[in-house]
Amino acid sequence: MTSGLLEKSRARGATALRGGRWHPSPYLVFGALFWVVMVLAYWRVPMCCDFGQHAAVVERLKANLLHPRHPMADLPGAGSPYYSPYAVAQGLFARLTGLAGWEVVKLTGPVNLLILLTGIGRFVRTLTPHRWAPVFALYLMVVLWGTRMAWWSGYLGLMSMTGNLAYPSTFAIGLTFWIWAWTARLVRSESTPLRQYAGVGALTGLTLLIHPITAVGTVIGMAALALSGRATHPQPDPDTGTGTQTGTGNKYRHLRTWGLALVTAAVVAAIWPYYSVFSLVGDQSVDAIHRQLYHEMPARFWLAAVLGLPALCLRWNRDHRDPLVLMFALDLVVIAYGWVTGHYTYGRILGLTLVPLQFALAVELTAARPWSRARRTLGVAAVAGALVGFLTIQAGAVVPRALDPVGFDQPPRWPTYTWAARYIAPGDVVLTDGYRPTRSLPAYGPNLVAPAWPDPALDERERSRRLSAVHTYLAPTSNRAQREAIARLYDVRWLLLTRGQRLPPEAVVVAWSRRTGEVLARVNGGVPRKA
Repeated sequence: MTSGLLEKSRARGATALRGGRWHPSPYLVFGALFWVVMVLAYWRVPMCCDFGQHAAVVERLKANLLHPRHPMADLPGAGSPYYSPYAVAQGLFARLTGLAGWEVVKLTGPVNLLILLTGIGRFVRTLTPHRWAPVFALYLMVVLWGTRMAWWSGYLGLMSMTGNLAYPSTFAIGLTFWIWAWTARLVRSESTPLRQYAGVGALTGLTLLIHPITAVGTVIGMAALALSGRATHPQPDPDTGTGTQTGTGNKYRHLRTWGLALVTAAVVAAIWPYYSVFSLVGDQSVDAIHRQLYHEMPARFWLAAVLGLPALCLRWNRDHRDPLVLMFALDLVVIAYGWVTGHYTYGRILGLTLVPLQFALAVELTAARPWSRARRTLGVAAVAGALVGFLTIQAGAVVPRALDPVGFDQPPRWPTYTWAARYIAPGDVVLTDGYRPTRSLPAYGPNLVAPAWPDPALDERERSRRLSAVHTYLAPTSNRAQREAIARLYDVRWLLLTRGQRLPPEAVVVAWSRRTGEVLARVNGGVPRKA
């Protein structure tokens, strides 16, 4: 008998040793692999689109950390929302390392991706304990969109991530997943120190400063989780010990704790010295450029809607206060508000609006078996939909042209402007109306006569006057007196002319691009800087 007990003890010890051996989770393996592949894909795409704007912000902060000038024009920069804590940290890093603004922004991409991936893992684990659910959620988030390109800041399909990984919106979305995970933990905890609520409020305030429109989606998710938590984790009835009603005292406690989080977020946002985030409420300066977000929405998002809505319906049938259901419904209300009122900027949360659809589907696909016929059908449709999304839109992001046997759409490959920037001293003013140079050239330090984008720090009427001056200068009918008056008014030192634009007689050509045919010329006493 003693021998038998010893054998059982040894067996238990061996099992404990085997059980104590660490094994990486599927998400750690596939998440790390995704990080490597995505960073390589992102690294091969040159500066394009909004990248130059964010690099210009870092350049201005590098030049003057406490009182930066306007990101793209020779104007005061006070009140510009581009000067967020995220940008200031980048500017400080640029000052400490001596790196150029565009180099710092490029290096930020892999860091943002790491924050995003870890945040996704943390949040999905609050929805289900299944080890494969975060893997499915990540894959569906980056491929399950639609069959028309959705390339915008805050849209995290594979293709758009090759360009926007370094943007503040990506960092803010990564923080959002962490905030949602933290909120879910607070909601489910019986007793949590108040400092935890203050902490999640501070992180929310930071997100609000970094990317205000993403913070709208952040708060919507927090509200959905809080409402769901009170419905799905009721307090015992004090008389019976088994009731399902939430006591009045507990309601007051919820008001106090989440009120503390709200106040902390507001205080963090209010004390930021570079700009007032609350001044953006009702601001319409960027609504016009966001109207296009509401165009062709079915083509851009139909795969997520068709496959994600059944998964949300299953969750709604089980719990009418399911957090993902509430999150999706509240997101739709905000998007509809943007459309009805003309505040189209609220359409920026469309990227986060797909998350409940994609993550609900991921959770359903990792549910315990046996599956019903409906769930098996949904699984087959999800696989087919993910393949369609990948092959029609997203594949070119990770399949280089040299290895592409099909001819997938590739990320944009804008020309660089180092050939021009090497001659232009930081702070010199350049007059150009080219689509790409107005968005890229400020990344190297020069200023523009007219910024490409609206900015609350610059009155839109002044920006319109500057745009009109640029058009007048470059018009074939302009005369030398008009051009010289504009050059003196805005201290123009350089022209960057696109192919086909007329070179004024008083301008002196300094360089040109073989790839684009663009010409750099100096005017009004412009002097090329020494190499």
